[in-house]
Amino acid sequence: MTDQEEDFATLFAASLATKRLARGQTIEGTIVAIGSDVAFVNVGGKGEATIALNELRDDDGALEVTVGDRVRAVVVSTAGELTLSRRLALGAATLQQLEDAFQAGLPVDGKVERVVKGGYEVRIARQRAFCPLSQIDIARTSDPAVHEGRVYTFRIVEFREGGRNVVVSRRAVLEAQQQVQAADVRKSLVPGAVVTCGVASVLDRGALADPGAGVPRVLPISETWSNPCTPASVVAVGDRITLKVLRVEDGGKIALGLKQLQDDPWSKVQATYAIGQVRDGRVTRVADFGAFVELEPGVEALAHVSTFPPTGRAGGWARSISVGLTGAFTIVAIDIDKKRIGVAPVAEGTAGRDAREAADVQEYTERADAKASEGFGTLADKLRGALGTRDE
Repeated sequence: MTDQEEDFATLFAASLATKRLARGQTIEGTIVAIGSDVAFVNVGGKGEATIALNELRDDDGALEVTVGDRVRAVVVSTAGELTLSRRLALGAATLQQLEDAFQAGLPVDGKVERVVKGGYEVRIARQRAFCPLSQIDIARTSDPAVHEGRVYTFRIVEFREGGRNVVVSRRAVLEAQQQVQAADVRKSLVPGAVVTCGVASVLDRGALADPGAGVPRVLPISETWSNPCTPASVVAVGDRITLKVLRVEDGGKIALGLKQLQDDPWSKVQATYAIGQVRDGRVTRVADFGAFVELEPGVEALAHVSTFPPTGRAGGWARSISVGLTGAFTIVAIDIDKKRIGVAPVAEGTAGRDAREAADVQEYTERADAKASEGFGTLADKLRGALGTRDE
């Protein structure tokens, strides 16, 4: 290759490096030479950029870098030669740099001086800017004064009248950061992953859990062991809960579960429950054939309609109970394999008869278990037979 061809190749490579970079992009490079006014930075691909020396000096005027040092800076111009700015990224900005930052979409540091009508007065270096109330944060601020005196990173959204009218937005910077973080969070949300989420809100069908970076997902109440009247009885806004990613569906929809990280409550039923016991329970559902009673989170029993005192009216038993009602219930049947428990409500004033009634029920159940049993209807038969034996 001739010298002319090599020079052309070098210039061509440099032009390609310039085209690959965009204004506002943060890059790293190595200082290869220091001139009287600028430093030359190798940014790769045989491309070189310049950065003003006054941006590389400390408060005493001494250079902070030497040849061979790596620097991190922001691209402020790609027209002609590649121009970098480090001080803009550090928050010190002249009026010209602010205009460059506006054109390039660069972030700048500013201090919130005070609350003014409709927003805040922000000081960026020696320049004054305005930030609307809605642009100071992603979430609505109840007390605007909490931001006074704070130093934030802003994006200039308006630059008019030669810099006399500058409008900035912190929200734009936060949302851009959130989008990057959300992409990273989505990559980590794979089936089987365990994530800690904050409860963003509580809905009728479950809780809205946020794994982070604005990626909220609904945790259905069906994915918990509890069967509450309302999800609010299980979690509250602001709670931190650990969940398991069950699946990631087409379109990015993510299914979360809580009970998959906990032991199945039914694994302990055989050791902790026995026929004849009296347990406290809470009515969770009322059906035509009886009431479902939660004895503990994940362990639900059925109080068959035949176990309620007769009222002389069709469906009259249902008027004596309601969802959410708590009371004492006697265990009258247990089917571990099918995860079913039969209970009977304990009437007021009958506590003295509990032992005798429990013995009658257990005796009948043991006889019934000696025969083949099919379905939950057989459990209802047990309840009716037990009660009939007791009344004889």
